[in-house]
Amino acid sequence: MRVGIDISQVAYGNTGVANYLSSLIREMIRQDAKNEYILFFSSLRGKFPISNFQFPINSTNVRIVKSPLPPTVLDLLWNKLHVFPIEWFVGDVDVFITSDWTEPPAKKAKKATIIYDLIVFKHPEESDQKIVSVQKRKLAWVKKESDIVFCISESSRNDAIEILGFDPKKVKVIYPGL
Repeated sequence: MRVGIDISQVAYGNTGVANYLSSLIREMIRQDAKNEYILFFSSLRGKFPISNFQFPINSTNVRIVKSPLPPTVLDLLWNKLHVFPIEWFVGDVDVFITSDWTEPPAKKAKKATIIYDLIVFKHPEESDQKIVSVQKRKLAWVKKESDIVFCISESSRNDAIEILGFDPKKVKVIYPGL
């Protein structure tokens, strides 16, 4: 199986989102040598800071793909216009996992996403309005297209169901590791 994962958040260093995603992927790769992982990122910082990703990046079943487009352009293409499927960037994948910023369409891949929290929906007045609008666009596509949604806590899961109206059968919890 070929698993694509958007790892763009890891480029932003030591944040809760970056730590969660890095740990999750590190364990997936450590425990699973038979599947292939295509790790996709977009960053205005240019090169991906390998030091932020604490897993064996030289694994034979891991390939890293950098987007030629910056995150703001991907927001326009994927969250607003919803064009250019992820397969155009990473090749054919069976599953593509998104996370915090953009939601690409897929030609054939099953889609999954990770929701960390819904603060931008619960307290939009306390959030940067650009982030609020990006999250609203992204999560509207998640609701329409994702086959499964992973949340980092029962509280986030409950918020996804109550605030966004997600189908409870599609929302699962994967707790952060240590």
